[in-house]
Amino acid sequence: MNGDPIDSDAIRLGFGVDIGGSGIKGAIVDLETGSLRSERERIATPRPATPGPVAEVVARLVDDHGWNGPLGVTFPGVVRSGCVGTAANLDPEWIGVRADELFGAAVGSDVVVLNDADAAGLAEVRFGAARGRSGVVIVLTFGTGIGSAIINDGVLVPNTELGHLELDGAVAERRAAARIRKKEGLGWKRWAGRVERYLRHLERIFSPEVFVVGGGVSKHSEKWFGYLDVSTEIVPASLANGAGIVGAALAAATPVDRTRARPSGGGGRGR
Repeated sequence: MNGDPIDSDAIRLGFGVDIGGSGIKGAIVDLETGSLRSERERIATPRPATPGPVAEVVARLVDDHGWNGPLGVTFPGVVRSGCVGTAANLDPEWIGVRADELFGAAVGSDVVVLNDADAAGLAEVRFGAARGRSGVVIVLTFGTGIGSAIINDGVLVPNTELGHLELDGAVAERRAAARIRKKEGLGWKRWAGRVERYLRHLERIFSPEVFVVGGGVSKHSEKWFGYLDVSTEIVPASLANGAGIVGAALAAATPVDRTRARPSGGGGRGR
């Protein structure tokens, strides 16, 4: 990191920061390809993860990269017009905070803040596994919980929280999250049965064109995708841990319609 100012307009670059419960990551993003144009820097999330210390980390990431331009930041909770509605993995002090204004004051530039799963969804539609797909795309991240993003013809429907739907008498992410597979010692086949019931529930409600599955379990898709029997095509996410950073940078770089992923090419179910 050299700290030299970077002109984001010269080569269509953006900057994204991905806030997580254990780490905060940032990098420069090539907005034409979705690739990272700098090393991804990770700083441990402060404890307690209150607004002030987290904003200081975000400012440090921006300064370390010498970034001078719009900034996109993901947040692990509901974000409405820059205002935090939930913050399960950080600190209750975040509730009601105008995060866009907080981070904007810390870095001295315009900031767009969005839900972390929504950012990953935008990235997968624009640059990743769902590139070129039209219609309803549902991106799901299986980890500690189940994150979700719905994108219809490139336009994001924010803060869907589909992991909170009911499944077999319980909140879906308490039955089918990747954490539950390990906690209950479930084999891939048995856990996949729970995921299948969850996906069928989503099919009945949304009739999507494709499910894009992310999270750590997507790296092992060959171990459990074969057990899933649903009508909708299922594909593993392709941007891995960089999806949040890329999606955040993309959102910040499109001020007229910040939630549009602009898929290119044709589409269809391709089943």
